[in-house]
Amino acid sequence: MVEEQAPAKVNLSLHITGQRPDGYHLLDSLVVFADLGDVVRVEEADELTLEVTGPMSEGVPPGEENLVLRAARFLDPVRGARITLEKHLPSAAGIGGGSSDAAATLRALAELWGMPLPRQAMALGADVPMCLVPTAQRISGAGEGVRGVPGLPALPAVLVNPGVSVSTATIFAALESHENPPMAEIWPATPDPAAVAAFLSETRNDLSAPAEAEAPAIAEALSALGEDALFQRMSGSGATCFGLYADLRAAEAAAQQIAAVRPGWWVRAVTLNP
Repeated sequence: MVEEQAPAKVNLSLHITGQRPDGYHLLDSLVVFADLGDVVRVEEADELTLEVTGPMSEGVPPGEENLVLRAARFLDPVRGARITLEKHLPSAAGIGGGSSDAAATLRALAELWGMPLPRQAMALGADVPMCLVPTAQRISGAGEGVRGVPGLPALPAVLVNPGVSVSTATIFAALESHENPPMAEIWPATPDPAAVAAFLSETRNDLSAPAEAEAPAIAEALSALGEDALFQRMSGSGATCFGLYADLRAAEAAAQQIAAVRPGWWVRAVTLNP
């Protein structure tokens, strides 16, 4: 059996800089990954099967519509394997759960089958290439431009999902401007969380406004992250939001406070870019 982690992907920033003729949007995004995520396990088998387990498995399809099976077919269209997907992340939450699951499946099956990882995985979705190597990255193009970001520190954080799902397609369709300025090139030297927060305050998530209009609970989640957060923002197309904190103790205290007030929300203290 081969086991791979499928960590949550968090867009610290997300600038929409254009749109290609095929409909894909052009991005300039700073992406990190959390020390929390789903787990993919694969074993040799004659047929390709998928079992979905875990605390967040409800509603996750185990059939061919699941990106995990599509990733397996993408790597080898005829070979079999027994795949177990253990879900710990909410679905349709703006933290790349399905894409990270697909990337973890590619890594696990490549090891199990003795195959190289595919050089190009855009056919599985724009987020899959960036999830193949889950480290801090600056993303460009439609998602295929992946450049490592050295020197980024570990970031104590809280992830909050208010229990609503938003459609990425709907949010992009509601975007008022599809051509916006990219991020600045300057990156703070030897940054700590406070320096990263200061840098992020000069960046944007261009999907925040349409997402909050579609799901007002996102604004509630941002507010709940509290004044102790160094910085807070929505990730991806929502609805998960993140707050950065000075240290993990402050993040854990904030997570406990939010969970006590909002017991129906998904709330986790994590380290981003661990």
